[in-house]
Amino acid sequence: MLDTHCRKYIQPLIGVGAKIAMKFGLSANAVTIIAMLLGIFSGVLVAFGFNILAVLVLWFSGYLDAVDGTIARKTKSSSPFGTVMDITFDRMVEGAVILGVAYKYSDFSFISLILAVSIIISMTIFLTTGPLAENKGEKTFYYQAGLAERTEGFLMLSLMILLKENAGIVINIFTAMVLFTAFQRFVEAKKILK
Repeated sequence: MLDTHCRKYIQPLIGVGAKIAMKFGLSANAVTIIAMLLGIFSGVLVAFGFNILAVLVLWFSGYLDAVDGTIARKTKSSSPFGTVMDITFDRMVEGAVILGVAYKYSDFSFISLILAVSIIISMTIFLTTGPLAENKGEKTFYYQAGLAERTEGFLMLSLMILLKENAGIVINIFTAMVLFTAFQRFVEAKKILK
């Protein structure tokens, strides 16, 4: 939801990051890989109890995840494989943070597993609808908006990290948001794929 409605306001800041990365000769795919490695590292930081640093690294990873697409559009280097990398690495980052929380706070292992399964369901709908729908935007695939997009996910992951032993309620709310998004995407898929 925030990605869809607020991107135009933060795009200038993302553009600055893209210019800096391009000055260093970084391609969109290189930035995607750096974003993924930082995101996974944030999950490791959570597991070892460096929660504030984990959140900062997670958000820098997310920022770079937006920068890579801007680089690809500016350099006209968007590619189907770049899209595969981007979507796959996004899930790896989410998974790393969820695993880090589940490892550090083992009381939340089961509900963290439910959250992970919910993300799988929502992304399955997202990823099967994309190739079957007409591409209507500047991205290389059809993008289904929903309640729980990347920014909402980062907000919820951050709260999970920062609330430590009290993160259970956030995990449950995040799971509900993801399942609601899956429902939204399923209903939209039914409409657009007739």
